[in-house]
Amino acid sequence: MRIVDEIYLESPFYGSRRMVVELGRRGYDVGRKLVRRLMRLMGIEALYPHPKTTVSAPEHKKYPYLLRNLKVDHRNQVWEMDITYVPMRHGFMYLAAVIDVYSRRIMGWGLSNTMEAEWCAEIAAEAFERHGRPEIFNTDQGSQYTSGLWTEACGKEIKVSMDGRGRAKDNIWIERFWRTIKREYIYLNPCDNATELRKGIEWFMKYYNTERHHQGVDNEIPYRKYENNKNLIRTSNAA
Repeated sequence: MRIVDEIYLESPFYGSRRMVVELGRRGYDVGRKLVRRLMRLMGIEALYPHPKTTVSAPEHKKYPYLLRNLKVDHRNQVWEMDITYVPMRHGFMYLAAVIDVYSRRIMGWGLSNTMEAEWCAEIAAEAFERHGRPEIFNTDQGSQYTSGLWTEACGKEIKVSMDGRGRAKDNIWIERFWRTIKREYIYLNPCDNATELRKGIEWFMKYYNTERHHQGVDNEIPYRKYENNKNLIRTSNAA
């Protein structure tokens, strides 16, 4: 699963068939049935357009994607949330995070051994309490976000947006953050247990938000980009 995660990070358009070929090239003789099972367990699938599917339950409503051609020019305009698999030396966990697209600041995060809707809603609610509510909240079409728990947590004042299923670029800002945290911390520091992993990720989140310059926001630090947007008028008047 650790190797599958690494391959998927580099080539998210690989389905189980191509994943088997790549694993074989790296010396892992595994069948497609096993790879499909592991990918389901990890919560990943190949990113390519899927045909429209029927929603099986009325409470699992899917919402349109609202970010196409949208100019993001202020904080709390658009947030994104996603879940990713995190390997440990023995076992694994799931990491969920919320990112402010304008500043790339991580607004909230959590670790769990399951991918429950209630867990995602709790992370979002804590972020709302600390930072206010975004105008638009974008996610994928996972069951965590099509559930009534999620739409209830967002409330009527937030516009819910969802990726087109299998579209690689719709949730790209949080996907890029997964590459950052995995390459710069998780892969380099395999942990023995969930407590150690939580402490390490907490350190990295603080470092990423308050010290690491981000190329995507003109090499500013996410925390400063976020806070300077709030204080822009006051600072200008003072000057």
